[in-house]
Amino acid sequence: MRSRKLFIGGKIRAIRGEHGLTQAGFAQKLGISTSYLNQIENNQRHVSASVLLALAEAFSVNIASLSDQDTDRLLADVSEALADPVSGGAQPSLSDVKLVVQNAPSFARAFVALHQAMRRSGDQLAELDETLERTGALSEPTPYEEVRDFFHYVDNYIHELDLAGEELSRDLAKSRGVSLKALADHIERRHRVRVVIGEAGTGEAGRGEAGGEAGNTGLRRFDPVSRVLWLNPRTPVSTQAFQVACQIALIEHDAAMSRIIDEARFRSADAAAICRIGLANYFAGAAILPYGAFSAAARELRHDLVLLADRFSTSLEQVAHRLSTLQRPGQKGVPFFFARVDKAGNITKRHSATKLQFARFGSACPLWNAHGAFETPNRIIRQLAETPDGMRYLCLATAITKPSGGWRDPVQTYALALGCEIAHATELVYADDLDLARAEAFEPIGVSCRICERRDCHQRAVPPLKRRLKVDLNTRKPVPYEVE
Repeated sequence: MRSRKLFIGGKIRAIRGEHGLTQAGFAQKLGISTSYLNQIENNQRHVSASVLLALAEAFSVNIASLSDQDTDRLLADVSEALADPVSGGAQPSLSDVKLVVQNAPSFARAFVALHQAMRRSGDQLAELDETLERTGALSEPTPYEEVRDFFHYVDNYIHELDLAGEELSRDLAKSRGVSLKALADHIERRHRVRVVIGEAGTGEAGRGEAGGEAGNTGLRRFDPVSRVLWLNPRTPVSTQAFQVACQIALIEHDAAMSRIIDEARFRSADAAAICRIGLANYFAGAAILPYGAFSAAARELRHDLVLLADRFSTSLEQVAHRLSTLQRPGQKGVPFFFARVDKAGNITKRHSATKLQFARFGSACPLWNAHGAFETPNRIIRQLAETPDGMRYLCLATAITKPSGGWRDPVQTYALALGCEIAHATELVYADDLDLARAEAFEPIGVSCRICERRDCHQRAVPPLKRRLKVDLNTRKPVPYEVE
């Protein structure tokens, strides 16, 4: 496999700045010339292996942290923002965008934030939303978007909570995850919280009495006065265990989560509260699917989602999501992308440890197999896909439903999407009978129509904004225009 050249001038400048060194002094410690360092910092030369080793030795830099994965994410975000019609004017070339992202990442992030604010303002004006009356409301991102971006840019990996979850699992179960009973016993013994499955006051901890109908559409309800944690009896045991672990996080790791939230510097109390829920969920996933045991099982079972869910008594969604978080320094697993998509094509969860990035606005590419999952429930479907940048992926998708009550209660339906770059596909059982060497086996997909430059896509919804169109009144093709 051809190795990728690493252009990380911005990160090298930041390391030099942290140590208060001039280019000459920094270059001397690395054993290179000042002119070579200058070229590296301006992304005119890539970083060689010898320079990376010198950084690790002279400045204790974790080489894995110098990945250009953040640049890939930021490049996708800036490209999408520039492709938005509100940006207007001439579109810069991809090489120009790369230059800005590599040399001025802070400016690029500020541009993405500005685009988000502009888009929100336009949407609210168009809908005559009542939030127009709130002072300053349009200049800030929504709390949900702030939190989503926070997890996105930390690789969806929170080291402190990951270690804490693994420690709890080790204390309770030693190896194969933790049970609902073990978690319920722990929270009662340590915090005097009684777990009730069923209507509060009618069921018993660890049992399945349903109690009455009221309130059965929720997942968890905690009364800090009576010290009772109520769980919905209609949800699977895996969901119940997850919710107990969430409550343990909220009680035991409040200080750690507060510190993480303070460092994130969210703009509103709502964003901080939403992030706290996300952090509690992260801890729960780390406790039920502890890093060491889960990553070892993933390798042993060759990432078979069903077998992993069975081994750890958890859901497919929890397994797929956890696979995308295996980013612990020195112990990284296969880099996956993970997304949850609703029937309208909206991405409600997204994370990518690969070069594949998801659209921040609008629906996902209609050629992606995530949409086909709704047509084949209870099956994991596969797709070999290639994006316009030439990267190839093994994509998995399956539809799930989340019933929460009786006939009148809503049922949530989603498609889960999980995938990896083709270089790692042989580590997945799903690739065993696929011809990974045949170019024709790969289907063309994109991020979104607005920024996809494929000229001959029969499913294109809108034209690419960086290309001129040619319309021939005497010829009609599946799409009523051609891309020049």
